Amino acid sequence: MLNLLLPLALAALAGGSIVVQQVLNANLRVALNSAAWSGFVSYLVGVVCMGLLALALRDLVPQASLAARIPWWAWSGGLFGAIFIGLAIVLVPQLGAAAFIALLVTGQMLASVAFDHFGWMGLAQRPLGLPRLAGIALLIGGVVLIRR
Repeated sequence: MLNLLLPLALAALAGGSIVVQQVLNANLRVALNSAAWSGFVSYLVGVVCMGLLALALRDLVPQASLAARIPWWAWSGGLFGAIFIGLAIVLVPQLGAAAFIALLVTGQMLASVAFDHFGWMGLAQRPLGLPRLAGIALLIGGVVLIRR
């Protein structure tokens, strides 16, 4: 039972941390009077934290030969993270945290279903069926209800 509950609780904690991060970044934007510098500070603190985690776990620095074999697009995750952070910094104050996160989850679900359906970027193909379509419809309905 704990094997099931712990990952679920940690995933929920990760979701809550996204809300806290976005509210903190929006407040930092006001304090610094800059969305760009607010995002930069967020990433800088994140880089330091990940570096400390790598040190704590005693992870070795990957070899250059390994890095050279990785496809070019695999390096672009930070770009999409920067887009997310930048848009969140601007949109959370305008939309509110609940509406922003509801729209965020809807966008994530739509993209996830497409990636699963087509098996993009090495994912196993999982066809789009009625249960998934119903889930998407419910998410979009939830966004409409949250925005009111």
